[in-house]
Amino acid sequence: MIRLILLSFLALSCGKSNGGTNPPVPVDTSVKVRVKVLSYNIRRGIPMTGTAIDLQGTADVIKSIQPDLVALSEVDRYTKRSGATVDQAKELGRLTGMYHYFTKAMAYDGGEYGDAVLSRFPILDSLRLELPIALAGSEPRSVAMITVEAEGMKFNFAATHLDHLGAEDNRILQANRLVKDLTQTPLILAGDLNALPTSQTIGILKQQFTMGCLNCAYTFPSDKPDRTIDYIMYKPGNHFRVISYGPVTGKLASDHLPLVAILQMTKK
Repeated sequence: MIRLILLSFLALSCGKSNGGTNPPVPVDTSVKVRVKVLSYNIRRGIPMTGTAIDLQGTADVIKSIQPDLVALSEVDRYTKRSGATVDQAKELGRLTGMYHYFTKAMAYDGGEYGDAVLSRFPILDSLRLELPIALAGSEPRSVAMITVEAEGMKFNFAATHLDHLGAEDNRILQANRLVKDLTQTPLILAGDLNALPTSQTIGILKQQFTMGCLNCAYTFPSDKPDRTIDYIMYKPGNHFRVISYGPVTGKLASDHLPLVAILQMTKK
């Protein structure tokens, strides 16, 4: 009798389930891709305590982090000071086994000085954006942006280096240009912004970009960091999730610490 009652109960339970009276369990069909991003002002390959260029040392730091994408600031191309035949972005690409793209911010010392990106993914498209300046003694600035694809998901990655002067005027202009002209999405933006988290410059960027950090750790100078001026940010905010974020301490191949974030992108 007990066995018959139990069988009847199981039959009724299965019947209710198969009868469709319970709501179906939603299936997550979204695509999730993780990328490791490195922002690194390389100081033309000059170590924190040195004066001679050591691109191999820079490459060793990058390889130790194993990033998918790298935003490089202070990069020389064919300048006399760094070697008239040396394209630093190309050489770092060779030393790390990554694709590269360089943009000229300004002519300098017989060559060019600017920004670059390295990518583990093939570069599908690239774009150079010139940033405005208004103050005397300012250095021209640029943005190097690429389009890549990871696991079937296309997205954009941009590197920049904002004005270094004490007055914020140029950085405000440049931040407004980034908000206005970098309309591509999804987009990861990284670089040395020469601006503190509480600055007007960062406030402008927050109008369009989501910061990778809340209480942003110090990134400069690399031997005794006491301020945050390097950042990784993204848009749209609901397309990304920060898995980890922060500088890698103890790396003195530049006067800046390498800043690393692991971001998860989601596509419905």
